[in-house]
Amino acid sequence: MNPVKHDVRGGEFLITESSLETVFTPEDRSEEHKMIASTARQFISREIHPNRKELEAENYEFVSEKMKIAGDLGLLSHSIPEKYGGLGLDKISKGIVGEALGSGGGYSVAHSNHTCIATLPITYFGTEEQKNKYLPKLATGEYIGAYCLTEPDAGSDALSAKTTAVMNEEGTHYLLNGTKIYITNAAFSHTFIVYAKVDGKDFTAFIVEKDFEGLSIGPEENKMGIKGSSTCSVIMEDCKVPVENRLGEVGKGHLIALNVLNLGRFNLGFATNGAAKHCFKLALEHTTERKQFGRSIADFSATKEKVARMAARIYETESLLYRTAGHVESVLGHYYDSENPKAVAKAMNEHALESAICKIKGSETLDEVTDESLQLHGGAGFIKEYPIEQAYRDSRINRIFEGTNEINRLLIPGVFFKKLGKGEFDARTVLEKAEHSLKNNLFKQVEGPLDKLQEAVALFRNLYIVAAGTALKVHGETIQHEQEIMMKLANIAIALYSSESAVLRTLKAIRSSDQEAELKTKLAYTVVEQSAQEIQQASSFLFSNLMKGEERIRIMRNVSVLLSNYLWEDSIERNRAIAEVMMEEKQYIS
Repeated sequence: MNPVKHDVRGGEFLITESSLETVFTPEDRSEEHKMIASTARQFISREIHPNRKELEAENYEFVSEKMKIAGDLGLLSHSIPEKYGGLGLDKISKGIVGEALGSGGGYSVAHSNHTCIATLPITYFGTEEQKNKYLPKLATGEYIGAYCLTEPDAGSDALSAKTTAVMNEEGTHYLLNGTKIYITNAAFSHTFIVYAKVDGKDFTAFIVEKDFEGLSIGPEENKMGIKGSSTCSVIMEDCKVPVENRLGEVGKGHLIALNVLNLGRFNLGFATNGAAKHCFKLALEHTTERKQFGRSIADFSATKEKVARMAARIYETESLLYRTAGHVESVLGHYYDSENPKAVAKAMNEHALESAICKIKGSETLDEVTDESLQLHGGAGFIKEYPIEQAYRDSRINRIFEGTNEINRLLIPGVFFKKLGKGEFDARTVLEKAEHSLKNNLFKQVEGPLDKLQEAVALFRNLYIVAAGTALKVHGETIQHEQEIMMKLANIAIALYSSESAVLRTLKAIRSSDQEAELKTKLAYTVVEQSAQEIQQASSFLFSNLMKGEERIRIMRNVSVLLSNYLWEDSIERNRAIAEVMMEEKQYIS
């Protein structure tokens, strides 16, 4: 494989235009990428989809068996180096597998948790002995992994954990005491990545095995969805963990916990988009077969509008996911065998902002698509016989997993302001350029294909910069505590990244004479329209609360006028055309 290599910094898209050469798209996938995707799709359709009842019955023996089959196919080992029994594939492959398996409900959660946050801490931060001992078994499914971070009093504030680790008198073991809650795969896992404070103060990671003395598993939680995924408490009462099972340095557990979660968020975005594509397919199949008032439901224009909007959501999410995959691989791809944990952590953290967007956009796209798909099923969507009912319940957890969407939204401008504070971005120059561009309509100086869409993206970027700069002027160092402001800034950043990703992907398709370039162009126009409406809402809130008097009214009016230029008169016809293509195929295509 030879994915795109570049030096794009995390968050750079917020202040400067991105070049096509730095953007990886689904169309750039290699033959090896396509092969692993095909293997994953065949597995999920053959082994999981026909067995929904087993998942709903919480048959964890069934889930474990399927995990071993997945291991035989290499679907557990894509991110494990070859020297430890894995395939050693790139991060793009990791996303591709997550996407292909995303429609498996609770099974997908169990699988993704194992291959990502339960295995990668050892892959990137383990000693040679730890890697040799655990990775080959995790690669095959002989061992299943779990990740233990959340506690009764430590959820989003993970570093406030109260679980302790104290060395025994002999110096041979740490004694761990505490309870971890909501632990995925707990009932059938063999290894647990546990975070505890050594001597009650130094946050540290450990590899704990299920048979270690002092470890017990609590009862299953009675969940609303993802029932095929075990969720229990993990209780440690003087749990004896050999000193050689400490993972990383004492007091450096945060480097592992928080940075591995970045990859978890990136991966969750792919998984949720895969699930969204599946739910979209269910909706298309139902609406083309079901008749009302003597016509197929698919023939109604209101149905077509829903279908087009769902397709555009999937297109923009897909575009930003693959773009981020290229970014992540570019900075992290050569760190499999690194013995420098600080360098690994830095690489994992470089695109934390983009990974947060992947998680937010993927989970919210899935929720929107699942909800609309159920609506298009009518009363049937509320009946357990139909797969969309289960999908609807399964989807809801994703806005909570890997840090709630609210926490991730706060992270986006939070990272941006930190970079400004460190001098990574020249704040004054960037703000002056953005204000000058808005005042003189310089963002309109675009020529060539998709010029109006590129104009819109440039406008979105300028609006983000001016809104963020205004917020910083008003609140100064306390801006991090102004959560309403921070989350609206995040909404603009998400819309900017989404629309730019879709537009750049479409430009690449036009330049390469992609046979679906015309469809992609229509989708990109709908994406930008939807983004303009979202940015209108967020920016109106921001300027209304950050400005005063006549200046407030003037800026709000100007922003509204500028954004209205990117709501086009042909949207109804365009969206009907998008819908008709999807309905003919009875699945998402791009």
